[in-house]
Amino acid sequence: MKKVLGLVLAVVLCAAVFAGCSSQTNSVEKIKKAGEIVLLTNAQFPPYEYLGDDNNPAGVDIEIAQKIADELGVKLTVVDMDFDGLIPALNGGKGDFVAAGFTITEERKKSVDFSDPYATSTQMVIVTKEGPKVAEASVDALAGKTVGVQLGTTGDLFVTDEVEGATVKTYKSAIEAGMDLANGRLDAVVVDQLPAQSIVASNDKLMVYDEVLTTEQYAMAVKKGDTALLEVINKVLGEMKDGMTDLTQKHFDAYSGTPAA
Repeated sequence: MKKVLGLVLAVVLCAAVFAGCSSQTNSVEKIKKAGEIVLLTNAQFPPYEYLGDDNNPAGVDIEIAQKIADELGVKLTVVDMDFDGLIPALNGGKGDFVAAGFTITEERKKSVDFSDPYATSTQMVIVTKEGPKVAEASVDALAGKTVGVQLGTTGDLFVTDEVEGATVKTYKSAIEAGMDLANGRLDAVVVDQLPAQSIVASNDKLMVYDEVLTTEQYAMAVKKGDTALLEVINKVLGEMKDGMTDLTQKHFDAYSGTPAA
């Protein structure tokens, strides 16, 4: 009887493992059958994603996502949502992958699998041009200040974890934080380099310090174990690698009208 029960249990476990692996292996098949791949993003992070003149998401990540859809021969559907909800939405089946200026972190690796990195960024400090309340881009200078960040981003995590005595104000987008800074409600904003430069280029009351706080890499994210889709994404990223600088510049200019520094 023990042998029989053990055999049954082994068969059940193998079936469960096989079903899980099979569903991930067939993700590309399912996408092709549906004729659609769904990107989850937050269109408040120029030049990687922003709302274009037609009020639809545009940017570096959107163009890469379109190339991925083209590679699969399917339609691209973009779902614009709050940044902090991207991983729960992905794992809840609301989309097929995430692209949102999404930094690779050890914590996120517990929930998703990352593509090859396709961009390197840094965390920067934005202040007002007139009478800046933060003297430089450093942990010490930010200590005890009121700092705006985009909720759930690495900028949010950095200021919360590393800056002593800071009052952290979270926003749905760094663009909103920049507006509050310009209106005197914040001492500084901490955000990724190109979004920081885009925000400053669009608001003549603001400036960004040249010094950096951290360095990080962007990648696209898929559900854990979804190697089939990851393979397609990495193929497209590899093919686009040489043109990534020009693509980024194109969208920086489109959003701000000012060349990136």
